[in-house]
Amino acid sequence: MSNTRATTASIVVVDYGLGNLRSVTRGLERAGADVEISDDLADFEAADGIVLPGVGAFSEGMDNAGPFRETLVELAADGKPLFGICLGMQMLLTTSEEAEHAGEGDVEGLDLIPGANRRFTGDRKIPHMGWNQLSVERDHPLVEGVDGEYAYFVHSYYAEPDDPDAVVTTTDYGTEFASVVANEAGNVFGTQFHPEKSGETGLQILRNFVDYCAER
Repeated sequence: MSNTRATTASIVVVDYGLGNLRSVTRGLERAGADVEISDDLADFEAADGIVLPGVGAFSEGMDNAGPFRETLVELAADGKPLFGICLGMQMLLTTSEEAEHAGEGDVEGLDLIPGANRRFTGDRKIPHMGWNQLSVERDHPLVEGVDGEYAYFVHSYYAEPDDPDAVVTTTDYGTEFASVVANEAGNVFGTQFHPEKSGETGLQILRNFVDYCAER
């Protein structure tokens, strides 16, 4: 049986020099999306939804995404679905301890989900790497059908939104942290884990995202 579906939404993956663009694209295509990798603001505006991927440092991510900041914020305010993955999710928040830890001073995120990214502390192994369980804390279209399932993580920092209601799922790694977050309007959201590396659970999340974009 094929895992592919008929195209249901046009998705643009933001090309800002960081992230597993090809693997994210393949995952979205399997989920039924028509996907384009682009750094063209006109493509962002035309798409049904936007994916902000990311692997690397917070400060480098925000520096590279600088030319897109205003457009991303404006489109999100207009209700465009914006999905951040891993570093891309952390970039949706306001600040990160990563920049401070690296001696790079204050770096401001997109501030679409107010909050800070915290570094894991204690004796747990850093980075957090491997499969961990998702516990759904509140309803959101992105996480339909994944409560209690496992996803693949690689990270040393985690999101701590100012508003507890922004936490959609939690995961335990010595401390309970937000593994999926969303803004109040529901159209801006992110996963700390990599759905494109999370097997059937990740594919379900990507399908949920494509369906959400198609319905708007």
